[in-house]
Amino acid sequence: MTDLTKLTIAQTLSGLKNKDFSAVELTNAYLKNMQNKRELNAYVLETPEIALKAAKIADKHYQTGTNHALEGIPVGIKDLFCTKSIRSTACSHILDDFVPCYESTVTQNLLNAGAVFLGKLNMDEFAMGGSNETSFYGPVINPWSKDEPLVAGGSSGGSAAAVAADMCAAATGTDTGGSIRQPAAFCGIVGIKPTYGRCSRWGIMAFASSLDQAGPMTKDVTDAALMLEVMAGYDQKDSTSTNIEVPHFAKVLGQDIKGLKVGIPREYRPEGLNKEISSLWDKAADILKARGAEIVEISLPHTKYALPVYYIIAPAEASSNLARYDGIRYGLRVNGEKLDDLYINTRTEGFGPEVKRRIMIGTYVLSAGYFDAYYLKAQKVRRLIKNDFEEAFKKCDVILTPTSPVSAFKIGDESMKQNPINMYLNDVFTVSVNLAGLPALSLPVGLDHNGLPLGFQLIGKAFDEETIFKAAYGLEQDVGFVRK
Repeated sequence: MTDLTKLTIAQTLSGLKNKDFSAVELTNAYLKNMQNKRELNAYVLETPEIALKAAKIADKHYQTGTNHALEGIPVGIKDLFCTKSIRSTACSHILDDFVPCYESTVTQNLLNAGAVFLGKLNMDEFAMGGSNETSFYGPVINPWSKDEPLVAGGSSGGSAAAVAADMCAAATGTDTGGSIRQPAAFCGIVGIKPTYGRCSRWGIMAFASSLDQAGPMTKDVTDAALMLEVMAGYDQKDSTSTNIEVPHFAKVLGQDIKGLKVGIPREYRPEGLNKEISSLWDKAADILKARGAEIVEISLPHTKYALPVYYIIAPAEASSNLARYDGIRYGLRVNGEKLDDLYINTRTEGFGPEVKRRIMIGTYVLSAGYFDAYYLKAQKVRRLIKNDFEEAFKKCDVILTPTSPVSAFKIGDESMKQNPINMYLNDVFTVSVNLAGLPALSLPVGLDHNGLPLGFQLIGKAFDEETIFKAAYGLEQDVGFVRK
């Protein structure tokens, strides 16, 4: 019998409609996988009762012909999304046992489409990290690990690992500086960060409000298109949500890309770039060229400022957003003699080292005397980075770059632990996209000498995810990547 957990969403929907198997059978298969692979630490909360109840409803909908777009599809939810009556902690000690009384807009959209929630997925604490090692619940283990445990990437490491290990058909992620794309690259799956404003941020615990964006993490490009169609949409509850129609992304898959101009930024190919990544970059460009695309060299001159700009703006916004966690209204409370002691004790015990580091950096750059020198200047350079992309897109339709300068590294890597800047440098290819508010999709293109996946991203114009999907689908068809 076919392993139902190996099927893509598109294949699963076809099987459910044809009555090849039931939603309950499908859900049980995923629940069994979750149970057998708990050592990966991908889930921080499993919800089998909720999942099976939803699966039974899905089967009824298929019997009556009232099934929805994702009816019966088992998905995992990153723990950053508030889920009504289901514990939501952002994988932080400070939100111990917080159970929301409301549903985030993105997860409500999935529920409305008939998706089955399997549980909440591990992540870096408050989405702050690039390896899923800052989680209060411990690190996620990459399913591609061999002799020693490797990181799954971050912050959406649980989502990436769960999809790669067939512990859900798809998962939600969030991307503030690469937190969908980098773990997708490390785990050999597809992940898309949509245009800022394409998906509602309402009900997602905020890290950096001008950068955060939800997106899907899936087994292939087709599934990413199907998921994003459901997740996206205008939301009056989110002032940054854009009132623009959501296209039928899956319709463009397989369309001809002849004449498509693919930009290669010279600044993303510095001396010393990993030779395997450089070789695969050429391979991906050649595949697109063979399909009729035109390869053009472009320049993004302010790329070298992207990381310092990001690590000023993101911590500044985090400092403001995380001020609400005070031990008074919800989550952890550590009492003291005075009110100030309660605040200090709760935040000292509740937040992990990386979150504290970013709060302190953010508070510093927003403080009197330093606001103009750091935060205001960073915002001005952010505008220049956005201008670079606008100029580049006058010459090309999409931009092809590596997703990460490295493949998955081992958990507890000393070079990362001793110097946090080494961890931040892994975001060098991804943060510019968030600063400019653009969409970008990462897909696996090949393996390195250790047999670990390497991902490449296609960056598009604002609200032009359709062109990205079209190019990514063509690349996926010819690259020959086999997901383990």
